[in-house]
Amino acid sequence: MEIKSGDSTPGHIEVASSLFDRLQELTDESVTVIKANCTRDGKLQAERLDRFQNGCYELAFCEAEIAAARATLNYVSKHRDKGLVRGIVLMFCADTLKSVLNRFLSYGTDLGVHRKRAQAIYDDPQTLEFLDFHSWAPTAAGLGACIVEENITALPSSLNEEKQLVRDTFSRFADEVVAPLAEEIHRKDTDIPEQIIKAAAELGCFGTCIPERFGGLQPDDHSDSLSMIVVTEELSRGSLGAAGSLITRPEIAARALLAGGTGVQQQKWLPPLASGEMLCAISISEPNTGSDVAAVSLKAKPVDGGWLLNGSKTWCTFAGRSELIVLLARTNPDTSLGYKGLSMFLLEKPAYAGKEFEYQQETGGTLTGKAIATLGYRGMHSYDLFFEDFFVPAENLVGEKDGEGKGFYYTMAGFSGGRLQTAARATGVMQAAFESALSYAQERQVFGKSVADFQLTQIKLARMLATITACRQLSYEVAESMDRGEGQMEASLVKLFACRAAEWISREAMQIHGGMGYAEESAVSRYFVDARVLSIFEGTEEVLALKVIARGLIEKA
Repeated sequence: MEIKSGDSTPGHIEVASSLFDRLQELTDESVTVIKANCTRDGKLQAERLDRFQNGCYELAFCEAEIAAARATLNYVSKHRDKGLVRGIVLMFCADTLKSVLNRFLSYGTDLGVHRKRAQAIYDDPQTLEFLDFHSWAPTAAGLGACIVEENITALPSSLNEEKQLVRDTFSRFADEVVAPLAEEIHRKDTDIPEQIIKAAAELGCFGTCIPERFGGLQPDDHSDSLSMIVVTEELSRGSLGAAGSLITRPEIAARALLAGGTGVQQQKWLPPLASGEMLCAISISEPNTGSDVAAVSLKAKPVDGGWLLNGSKTWCTFAGRSELIVLLARTNPDTSLGYKGLSMFLLEKPAYAGKEFEYQQETGGTLTGKAIATLGYRGMHSYDLFFEDFFVPAENLVGEKDGEGKGFYYTMAGFSGGRLQTAARATGVMQAAFESALSYAQERQVFGKSVADFQLTQIKLARMLATITACRQLSYEVAESMDRGEGQMEASLVKLFACRAAEWISREAMQIHGGMGYAEESAVSRYFVDARVLSIFEGTEEVLALKVIARGLIEKA
């Protein structure tokens, strides 16, 4: 049977929607069962929930995959007249349908849902017809052939004219300023050159999440997370380490300051952050805590006029070059208080080039930093930090006296935006990897024809583009939700999905390159190692799945 690219059985968009309604019923049932097993006297018991860790992990991915599929269905509803868009979306829905059903068939006991419930959905003639068509190799290959023939690097944009202008502006910046320097920065593990930082500041990228009244680009009367996503994605397409993460730290710092900073603190710190005059780093993780923010132990001891910091931090990205470090420390020595004993500080220091520094205060305190050697994500450098009697003035405690013990909450206010932004970083890396793979496949000749002419390559390209589209559209939806004051858990959901997807897509892009993909002279090798960090920072995949997403679903049920 010959299949034209983009053709699909009439009504299959509605069929897909109804199938995901049925899958949602399974996840809702799983949430109910796990909650019932972990609740005593109306309270959720953390120790009982830990017995369902595997189920919660799979549940989080089910929820993320369903959300991604629904985002593509919402997207295709605006492009029903475009056959390629319909075909790509329905292929993604078929793949996602199989993935979610397989989780329930494989881990039904852990998920608390009898396998027969999932099997009944799979055996339904409507399901089989849908899968037989949209998972059929000639159908997927037809879509891929269309992508190759028309050199399609992205499906039609759903952005309005204003946002599209923002994307185009930063796309040119990524192509003309960032990309030409990206490889040297990565291979030599150098600092981000000032020409990137200065040009980014001139474009206003550091102020994307800071209100206009403080010199930023964010409207004063409402949030605009979508602009932040668009900018981040394009910068990350140029280079994750040299550009894509430049605005993550000021974004987290700004949200924390807006959530808890005094008016004086906001006026002092937000304008220089927005202009790029002052660069910042975020220091939360410690050697023995990782993603367990509540276990932070860096000591902040009150003294006349401020606080003395003693202890260590790790994975503080951009700490050397930054003049401001937003830091979480324990101001109450009673560790039984957990996160309630933590406060947030704004720490000033000189900017240092290179991978090591030592800052000696006039008061005698010291801060030393040493960069951690990493596989990828090079340019910004992540540091181990060591504090010895380091003095921080009282006015640098976020919220001042009223902010004591509230650092955890301010951190979380920043992290939701940071996680959404990380999803955009993942999409940018995926986009770069896909563009590289498509170009190479079109040019490389094997066995008398181009790599792009092979069915398997065409299927890979179609699935890659489908996944990128799903990540992009889901991040857009979550951005709109967060701007309404919602979507905190969903920010973790889209990060979970997009960061895992970035690993797969960068791997497939490398595979399409063959041996050249493993060579450092090929940019796709950089995308591969850069993508690997995405599921680790801003909350590891496991922590987000267990402690944020699954727990959030259970508590809300």
